Amino acid sequence: MEGDLASIGAGLAAIGSGLAALGVGNVAGNYLAGALRNPSAAAGQTATLFIGLAFAEALGIFAFLVALLLMFT
Repeated sequence: MEGDLASIGAGLAAIGSGLAALGVGNVAGNYLAGALRNPSAAAGQTATLFIGLAFAEALGIFAFLVALLLMFT
């Protein structure tokens, strides 16, 4: 019974990885929309794009690590 609950918890934690992918897509899509509206300001926002991508991806990695910890401990 305890192993089953750990598997359920790991599956729920793995949902965070999928949500991180949605976050990365959202950040990139909003950058692209802004760059198409004002191409001259796009170069100044590139650093902000990479910071947003890094934060969104880091949350996905943390969720993946929690899922692995729940599965194998």
